Amino acid sequence: MENKRNSILLFVTLLLLLQLCVGDDIVHNDDQEPKQPGCNNSYVLVKIQNWINGEESTEYVGVGARFGKRVLEHEEEYHSVPLAVLDPIHACNESVKMVPKHAALVWRGDCTFTTKARIAQAAGAVSLIIVNDKEELYKMVCSKNETYTDIRIPSVMVPKSAGESLEKAMRHGEAVRVLLFSPRRPTVDISEVFLWVMAVGTILGASFWSAWTAKEAAQEYYRRLKEGADAYLTEPDVEEKDIVDINVVSAVLFLVLASVFLILLYYFMSNWFLILLVILFCIGGFEGLQTCVVSLLSRWFPRLAATYINVPILGSLSKLGLIVAPFCITVSVLWGVFRQASFAWVGQDILGISLILTVLQIVWLPNIKVSTVLLSCAFFYDIFWVFVSPVLFHESVMIVVARGDKSNGEGIPMLLKVPRLYDPWGGYSIIGFGDILLPGLLVSFCLRYDWMAKKNFFNGYFLWTTIGYGVGLFTTYVVLNLTDGNGQPALLYIVPFTLGTVVLLGWWRKELKDLWNNEDTSEKLETLTQSNEVQKS
Repeated sequence: MENKRNSILLFVTLLLLLQLCVGDDIVHNDDQEPKQPGCNNSYVLVKIQNWINGEESTEYVGVGARFGKRVLEHEEEYHSVPLAVLDPIHACNESVKMVPKHAALVWRGDCTFTTKARIAQAAGAVSLIIVNDKEELYKMVCSKNETYTDIRIPSVMVPKSAGESLEKAMRHGEAVRVLLFSPRRPTVDISEVFLWVMAVGTILGASFWSAWTAKEAAQEYYRRLKEGADAYLTEPDVEEKDIVDINVVSAVLFLVLASVFLILLYYFMSNWFLILLVILFCIGGFEGLQTCVVSLLSRWFPRLAATYINVPILGSLSKLGLIVAPFCITVSVLWGVFRQASFAWVGQDILGISLILTVLQIVWLPNIKVSTVLLSCAFFYDIFWVFVSPVLFHESVMIVVARGDKSNGEGIPMLLKVPRLYDPWGGYSIIGFGDILLPGLLVSFCLRYDWMAKKNFFNGYFLWTTIGYGVGLFTTYVVLNLTDGNGQPALLYIVPFTLGTVVLLGWWRKELKDLWNNEDTSEKLETLTQSNEVQKS
């Protein structure tokens, strides 16, 4: 059990890494780039539907230009138009061939984007598609000290592969028609509701599991005291309750290590580094899933759970744990192999929730003092790496790592994710493990405190802290939608609603001092259990 506890604790820093609630950007605002008349559009992703010889083909995605007419949001507002390749292909002189009422396809290079747009417009084109010389999408901007109100057609940049496919079809004499539109995502997607329920449900489950563990520990402690010291010598080995209390030093150290690891990911994120993280997540997910399944089945198979076998390297393991291990290993390995499949989010969420539940059952906050230090550090950690880091690194380090911008779009797996069901752009609603784990430590403490202090449901702290967490997470999603899906530090909103609720209630009830210095000590467990035994008799 000591080995298992240590291996689980190795993942705590990784779980603290991302306290970020992120949505995929569609609108790319950049106030630092020049804006002048005719050149003040927001950067929007654009869908390019196309038909080859009347049959619908692959849909491509591009990015709209700062200048020209804005691409409309609904496809019914546009009619498809034939596509033509301008000659010369770069469209940098006025001698291009006329393409009236066509969408013009040109290649990047030799002149400015605005020059290409003006020439295509003069040739009769109704829209312009510029093919980049790379797969990345590039923001098409304007020069300073000039107006661009004369450009009246929309311009879109597409990746190199998309342009090559369209051009190849036309070079073979096939008729190509295109339709440009930029649909906006819905204000609220049901995936965010599912994610909210998953996060709150995970904290509730972890809290009750933690309280049940505390109750069992108290009963076992008192039973052994009643039987005397000989019980420790004659009783067969039983599974010890491995509980780790966080102190002030470890609370600060967790966030320091998380910051260091985040910087390492930012600078050194690569395919091999990502594979290493995936392997670590699979190991942690296996440990978490096994612990949860064993704890659940031990209620029905207590003898198997209480019988231990010494396994080389791994130490003492229960027979029940050995029985369920192949199933848990299979789930972890299958997720690792198929992690990029459309259904892989289910396995990632199962492993992630299991790991969070296990950590919250093992790691406890002893009092509000430690919680205040931990959550306050996480509060500023979140704000710094989302909002302040762009000043130092010219981009948000947290968002870059979360989205996997430096690893071919595959982000690190320390996230719960649900596909956006009604979003025309697809993608996922996600929440970092830290947004559940850190507040969950506080909520679990409140339930244990309420039980030890014999508080009822409404006079305790657990109910109101749980409500505070739900409101804080809901507020995060509201702000996320109001800012067009730009990444938000969830703990910026969750910490005041959770920690603030406990502190204010404790101050109002004149119990803040007890909360601040409380300790989940053996003496308190003994006193509480003795009191319960007296009441039963």
